[in-house]
Amino acid sequence: MSSRIDPHPVKQPPAAALPPAPNQPPAPLLPPQAIAKAPLLAPSSAHPAHGGDGDRSVGLTTTAVKQAPAWAISMLVHVVALLSMALVVNEPPKKEVARIITSGGAEADNEFTDFEDELPEQPQIGVPEPLADIPVTAEVAVTPVAVTTNADDLDAAPLAVEFTDFGTETAPASDMMETIGALGGTGGGLGGRAQAAKLAAASGGGSDTEQAVDRSLTWIAIHQLPDGGWSFDFKDCPSCGGRCSGSGGSRAKDRTGATAMALLPFLGRGYTHREGPYKATVEKGIAFLAQRVVAGKGRAYDRYGNLYSQGLAGIALSECYAMSQDNRLAGPTQLALNFIMQAQDPVGGGWRYEPRQPGDTSAVGWQIMALKSGNMAYLQVNPLTVKKAVDFLNSVESQSGARYGYTDNSRFTPGLTAVGLLCRMYLGWKKDNPAIQDGVTYLAKTGPTADLYYDYYATQIMHHMEGDVWISWNKRMKDRLLTAQSNKDHEAGSWHQGFDKGHAAESAGRLYCTSLATMILEVYYRHLPIYRTQVVDEEFKE
Repeated sequence: MSSRIDPHPVKQPPAAALPPAPNQPPAPLLPPQAIAKAPLLAPSSAHPAHGGDGDRSVGLTTTAVKQAPAWAISMLVHVVALLSMALVVNEPPKKEVARIITSGGAEADNEFTDFEDELPEQPQIGVPEPLADIPVTAEVAVTPVAVTTNADDLDAAPLAVEFTDFGTETAPASDMMETIGALGGTGGGLGGRAQAAKLAAASGGGSDTEQAVDRSLTWIAIHQLPDGGWSFDFKDCPSCGGRCSGSGGSRAKDRTGATAMALLPFLGRGYTHREGPYKATVEKGIAFLAQRVVAGKGRAYDRYGNLYSQGLAGIALSECYAMSQDNRLAGPTQLALNFIMQAQDPVGGGWRYEPRQPGDTSAVGWQIMALKSGNMAYLQVNPLTVKKAVDFLNSVESQSGARYGYTDNSRFTPGLTAVGLLCRMYLGWKKDNPAIQDGVTYLAKTGPTADLYYDYYATQIMHHMEGDVWISWNKRMKDRLLTAQSNKDHEAGSWHQGFDKGHAAESAGRLYCTSLATMILEVYYRHLPIYRTQVVDEEFKE
């Protein structure tokens, strides 16, 4: 059945024009001159008129009327008319109605339903500006939302959030938000390839690392899907069709995780949806993530993902918002961070696969990185969330904070130690902290490995430490990556072989390995706010 609104509402006639009630015919309106001649009483059936020469029977009233002057009769008629009008009760005017006509069969052709065309005024509710300029695919529509809060609802935000231009309003003139654009993004003062080459050279990179990064970005861009996202499963990509080996295993269908991992290398190179040669690529990818966050009321992942995916999406959105200073991204990014905060284990303070599960250090790393990135962009982070995260790290540390385990402190590993130490630096530990110094020595002795997950975290730590420990680490790490980058057919520019046994490498595959390897080579540029020295020199803002 289909329905439509009749554009011509039916109006009820006013009460004064209503037809007379049944059995009460209206009296004819006569001209004044005729009123005197009209008989006030019709002949009675009990006293019929007789013809011929016989006597006529005339009533007293009739005789009196005949003998009365015309003006008196006129006055009498007007008095009667006025009294009659006083007895008439006017009904209130009928409201206009909108007629909805339904059609669905012969019997329904003449059916209609009337609804009063009177709606209460809708309050004006402030909502985050939608991503109007970012293409919206047919699969998912971007709609603005109002953020609601409920402490017991996982889909709600733990903080009352007003989406304003708070990033630029609250940042001091010399603070990080004002300098992000100059180093990469829309500021442009020091942007571009020439400055990127200078930054790379100053930090231990060079033309060879730049070219490797550019080849990688080309490979990642080719594997973008028509809806703007990416997939760990290359059979889903029309331009690849499975020609590349190394599709993901158990994480193959995690579109959110894949899209976030694919976007971060573009951002790490200084390319956003407003700056660089991949504006359209980044634009579609960021829109894909933002749409998922808005549709999920903060939850970025579907049934194929988990909180690892959420953390990665939070990092990508926060970094893109900070670099582009595009306030349209503030709302979706804050929603994603709110979900992370609400999903924290209320007892132990960590994160794992699903909301409020007892935490593990690996999942915690992505969440803290997302919250730190958002905090540096002046988005809201609950201080209680930060305090609980510290409690979790305390529960998995050993050797006075120099080593870290998975869910407790019974067994530490290089990979988890790298995650734990970087989180400690984000949460306020300084480079001269004895535990940091001890942990860095342990990682330096371990050196770069075939586990890109460990390499990624450890490289950031070494880069923040600077000095000889960074120089030594960087040479070994750079040589390993440049040698291992593929130059084979459709896989050219990517990484997988030789790194496919590392953490999550089998489950997430070639795209995951390529993303981590590229980001390791991009720490030189310091485009991503999360890579900059300031991020470990400052504690969380309150």
